[in-house]
Amino acid sequence: MNADPAAQLRLLDLQALDSQVDQLRHQRSNPAEAAEIKDLLGKRADVDGRLRDQRIVVDDLAAAQAKADADVEQVKARRTRDRDRMDSGAISNPKDLERMQHELASLERRISTLEDEELEVMEQLEEAQSGFAELTAAIDDLDARLGVLTTARDEKTAVIDAEIASVSAGRAAIVAELPADLVALYEKLRASKGGVAVGALRARQCGGCQLSLDAGELSDIRATPADVVLRHEECQRILVRTPESGI
Repeated sequence: MNADPAAQLRLLDLQALDSQVDQLRHQRSNPAEAAEIKDLLGKRADVDGRLRDQRIVVDDLAAAQAKADADVEQVKARRTRDRDRMDSGAISNPKDLERMQHELASLERRISTLEDEELEVMEQLEEAQSGFAELTAAIDDLDARLGVLTTARDEKTAVIDAEIASVSAGRAAIVAELPADLVALYEKLRASKGGVAVGALRARQCGGCQLSLDAGELSDIRATPADVVLRHEECQRILVRTPESGI
């Protein structure tokens, strides 16, 4: 393939822009915040699961307390009815009075037992609610930190996207100047050579693979017309002659 030496030199500019875009895209795909965001998302998922479990515990205990409250009130209401009957004088039979007194004593014991159970459930509920509040606070803290990191990542991404757009515009301008067949070869090599398709020959070294050329290779290059597109025998990349080639 032949191409004007000036066009070959412009390939170096194109490669520089493409390498810059590759670096920018790598930065975009691997933001500094990514590792911490991933770690925090894992922690949040764990805390969120524990929070759901704790909510079930709180709901169950709240239902248990409601039932305990209702049981106490029901027995107290029965005690009040029995006392009112006794105080009203509606019960005059001594045996009935004695039976009623025994029943009141039994109700008092029952109320005492139920109130102890009610207090125990209340304490368990308070402890569960405290645990729920701690987990909720932990979620809030994680969300706040994730918000900061996500905002920082997105701001950096926006800057990188703007840089990529700017560099890509410069790239398009260079491509428009170059022969189509030279660009096609360049693109093919970029795809197969890890993004580096061309290297400058400087100080007798290939800028693509960093290997030095031997005396025979340099002699062949000296004898090759300037418009011939060179390929480095070792890496097969385009080799562009420069004033610093050392030939």
